[in-house]
Amino acid sequence: MVSPLARREQLAFVRARGLSLRRACGLIGMSRATPSYELRLPAKDAPVLAAMKALSAQYPRYGYRRIRVFLRRSGFELSWSRTHRLWRQAGLLVPRKRPRKRIASVRPRIHTPFKANMVWAYDFVFDTTASGQQIKCPTVVDEYTRECLAIDVAGAIRSKRVIEVLSRLVSLHGAPLFMRSDNGPEFVSQAILEWISGSGIATVLNDPGKPWQNGTDESFNGKFRDECLSIEWFRSRREAAVLIEAWRNHYNEVRPHSSLQYLTPAEFKLELRKELQPAVF
Repeated sequence: MVSPLARREQLAFVRARGLSLRRACGLIGMSRATPSYELRLPAKDAPVLAAMKALSAQYPRYGYRRIRVFLRRSGFELSWSRTHRLWRQAGLLVPRKRPRKRIASVRPRIHTPFKANMVWAYDFVFDTTASGQQIKCPTVVDEYTRECLAIDVAGAIRSKRVIEVLSRLVSLHGAPLFMRSDNGPEFVSQAILEWISGSGIATVLNDPGKPWQNGTDESFNGKFRDECLSIEWFRSRREAAVLIEAWRNHYNEVRPHSSLQYLTPAEFKLELRKELQPAVF
């Protein structure tokens, strides 16, 4: 089967070689009324394609599923199939990452959260500025809502600074039941463990060599690097702090999450509050 667009291209090809319309349509098996019909679909798709290309340029690491959410926010009601068709028609592709070698193993979930503010996961992400200065970013994520609670930016993060960040978060959101982290030396600092214990928070340390046990934060760190650190070019740590905080707000309030049914963490938390409100009779 040949698509109508391909048949029109074939017709234009044979007409360019001197064949009459009657002869060309007879060879291709097309009605003579078809070439004179003006297609309506390109005009209908033109504004959607323009908006899609603009969003793809703004968010180069987003695929058509997330772009569809942004299009719907702009007033374009599209089905998944139409979005995918236009995405392929525009030739838009997300650059592929180099696949990592993975080791097959059982991946148990330890202390899986079933409500907000139950399990916080924290980790460290490293980068450098244009001048070669090191950037160290501790990240804190609520595993249930997927909200990024904080990303601190500094050249060196001591245990005192980590405690200050965690204390500020506890004062804003309340203390979680568990804190999940890797088993490295920066996570088992005596001062940090004493502060966590003194705050009435239980610790969940991953087994050595098993980062998937902190899968939520590992996934967040991958998105953080892919959508922010790999795209931005920081001239200084001060600029990095401003841009990273802007990305964190975008991640919480604008970016749709597939694990949350394409809601943002802010929208998901709002839905949770509505469910917890008592019914009024």
